[in-house]
Amino acid sequence: MSNARERLLELSRQSGTSLAGLSDMIGRNPTYLQQFIRKGSPRRLEERDRRVLADFFGVSESELGGPEQGGVKEKSYTSTRKLPLDGGWIEVPRLSLSASAGPGAVSADEAPFDNFRFSRKWLREQGLDGSKLSAIAVQGDSMEPLLRAGDEVLVDHAPQPFRDGIHVIRLDDALLVKRVAAQGGGRFTLLSQNLAYPPMDVRAEDIEIIGRVVWKSGRL
Repeated sequence: MSNARERLLELSRQSGTSLAGLSDMIGRNPTYLQQFIRKGSPRRLEERDRRVLADFFGVSESELGGPEQGGVKEKSYTSTRKLPLDGGWIEVPRLSLSASAGPGAVSADEAPFDNFRFSRKWLREQGLDGSKLSAIAVQGDSMEPLLRAGDEVLVDHAPQPFRDGIHVIRLDDALLVKRVAAQGGGRFTLLSQNLAYPPMDVRAEDIEIIGRVVWKSGRL
């Protein structure tokens, strides 16, 4: 196992990734891998931890103390992936539904089919809680040029006082992405970026605000 510890330390240094950051990535306390390397505790990496680290570095698990596959050491690859220096990533689910920027998309099953990976540090700098985020696709053209069909938006579901801005809302079982402005008296106006679409005035009880749009991804 001493070779596994030396190899892990070497990979950490080569990638510029701290042991604390790697510990965070595998869901351990920040000193976990430091203790593994320096103090020999734990004696060996658990299978799950070893697999995640081997995948991150692009090496065989056998280099980190795992069994060799079929008695033959697997090919090792040099990884260019790096963690932020203070460590960690957050996986945000991409949901199997769309929010319409047009006349309205009927909600599908809200089940993730994939994830976006965001730096924990970046989310913290933006004041976002990764556990309160999801990503969904945009349909239609009413929010052009700001949001185009096929763009994906990051939706913040964290409870907070309402502020005018771009939100995903539910209206009559359809999901919409609109600029929402409070009008007072329990009423809201739903605004489109595309001036071909007129504003919509709605009552507060007629809509459900799913979350605020805080980021977008799309092709140029």
